[in-house]
Amino acid sequence: MDAQKAIKEYGKYYKIALTVGGFDNIDAKIKSFEKRLEKMYASEKFKKHNVYPTMNVTYIYAVIAMCLEIKDLGYSDKEVIEILNKGFDKRRERYKKLIAVINNLPNSFNIARRWNINDHKKRVEDGSITYEYFNVSRDKVEYSICKCMYVEMFETYRIRGLCKIFCMTDEFAYAGLTKHVNFIRHSDLSDGPACFDEVIRK
Repeated sequence: MDAQKAIKEYGKYYKIALTVGGFDNIDAKIKSFEKRLEKMYASEKFKKHNVYPTMNVTYIYAVIAMCLEIKDLGYSDKEVIEILNKGFDKRRERYKKLIAVINNLPNSFNIARRWNINDHKKRVEDGSITYEYFNVSRDKVEYSICKCMYVEMFETYRIRGLCKIFCMTDEFAYAGLTKHVNFIRHSDLSDGPACFDEVIRK
């Protein structure tokens, strides 16, 4: 996506988050966000990170810019995450509907199992995620991630803990797959030593 087009597109999502969060002077805050993101897209950091086919780095950087903007207003990490998650609710609507359909299928665990296998293969191929181990059986997927470029990007901007916004994506998905799937997250890399998950057939 063209940088200027991306800035305007993600500015819309940021505006929703600010509106839902009850912020004032929203237009000025949007301009500040757009200026920051423009500089970030032109940086060497972005060029270095924008090399992983499985990652939408343009979007990730936009979220990082949003986090930095709200942090600069004096909000805690927990508050930043809450504000942005509320703002992203509408963006997730189509995804939630798809998950609801899958949840009602008798083979929903097999779908989740296959998704994990395919994602693991692609992540290993492009180097965006490093696994300590990835174990698959008929009724369980278990893995430990020791390095993740999502976390590394947030760490670059000294806001590692705010990468939990992306770490929570799996939790949102599996929260809708409750009939045949049990998801257990023991820890994630945003604030722990590893991303350790279990996906188990009910």
